[in-house]
Amino acid sequence: VQLQASGGGLVQAGGSLRLSCAASGSIRSINAMTWYRQAPEKQRELVADITSGGSTNYADPVKGRFTISRDDAKNMVYLQMNSLKPEDTAVYYCNAEQKRATSVVYYWGQGTQVTVSS
Repeated sequence: VQLQASGGGLVQAGGSLRLSCAASGSIRSINAMTWYRQAPEKQRELVADITSGGSTNYADPVKGRFTISRDDAKNMVYLQMNSLKPEDTAVYYCNAEQKRATSVVYYWGQGTQVTVSS
């Protein structure tokens, strides 16, 4: 499975961005898709995830501002980010969880930089 994240950039506080993650390769049995982020000198943290059934989960700092969605026909996952704050500045990564017969495998995209200026 290959993941390609895009859509990052520089935006002013209060602005919006939409991140995209394209999945390709052996994508059968991909279950949850997750967005993580990592700010400088901080640990990577979960931002939002969505299961194959469409259930979503958000980290408290982004609740009410970010929306995760998926388009299985296009093998895409999106993260709509509104009301951005300087503390949202980070590299954003998409992650895919694939269930196999006896194990679970996780794949990572390359990351896309989001910078929010005050």
